[in-house]
Amino acid sequence: MSRKGWLLFSLVGLLWGTPYLFMKVAVEELSTPMIVFSRLLIGAALLIPLAMREGSLKQALPYWRYILLYAVLEMVIPWSLITSSQRDLSSGVVALLVATVPIWATLFAHQTGDSTAAHRIRIIGIVIGLIGISLIVGIESLSDFGNFGALAQVLIASVSYAWAVNMITRKAPGVSGLAINGIAMTISSVIFAPFAFLSRPESMPSLDVTLATLGLGILCSGMAFWIFFLVLAEIGPARASLVVYPNTAVAVILGIIILSEPITLAILIGLPLVLIGSYFASRRPSAQPIPA
Repeated sequence: MSRKGWLLFSLVGLLWGTPYLFMKVAVEELSTPMIVFSRLLIGAALLIPLAMREGSLKQALPYWRYILLYAVLEMVIPWSLITSSQRDLSSGVVALLVATVPIWATLFAHQTGDSTAAHRIRIIGIVIGLIGISLIVGIESLSDFGNFGALAQVLIASVSYAWAVNMITRKAPGVSGLAINGIAMTISSVIFAPFAFLSRPESMPSLDVTLATLGLGILCSGMAFWIFFLVLAEIGPARASLVVYPNTAVAVILGIIILSEPITLAILIGLPLVLIGSYFASRRPSAQPIPA
């Protein structure tokens, strides 16, 4: 990988590792619809002009039905659930469970005809990852049974992420990611607008919460998506997908250093298992898949 590739890859890993910190700060004063709406609106305002400059917006419009479904699966459902879950879970645990996306993506790929998903290495990765998930959920639930619902929300969000990407890559092949995500954010912001209005804060949020919300929109939604597509062009989708690993590490470290979150048993046990499992589950081996 070139120096430019490493720089872009590292930057995306940093940007997509910070939303958990920002969400944890924002939920102290703002409702989930208000946080998600603000993030979507800012992200759309940044991505739509970039897509127009790229000339890809018109190319994406004929696929609006699939983009609408993608918006619901990639943004409306997961961003709501993940933001809401951070009222009860540490940012590190949330990031750990989101790191399981490659595992679910591999399972969906197998269902849609990817024969390499049935390879022994990928199956081993799925098993390791699922063991890690079970331990994280089990340990967190034992420490506070009320966390079980929040843990389930993050897992549903992770499955939704994986399904969304699998669907849009099949239904809208070759369409610019900038255009797809810009349109999806616009649609999602319209969906959230009435809920955000009804749950708007009675007074001006604190400076920390305002900055965290702006960070979610500008850095984690607009800039991160834009830079990620530069990474795709520079190093290809296979290596770019590995950005989930530094994301998780950044989120866990920021939670410990800035939010003073404890290094729990769930993190100590679950972190290596989930990351190792996701790595092998998302790996495309050159050998033939095992027989069904």
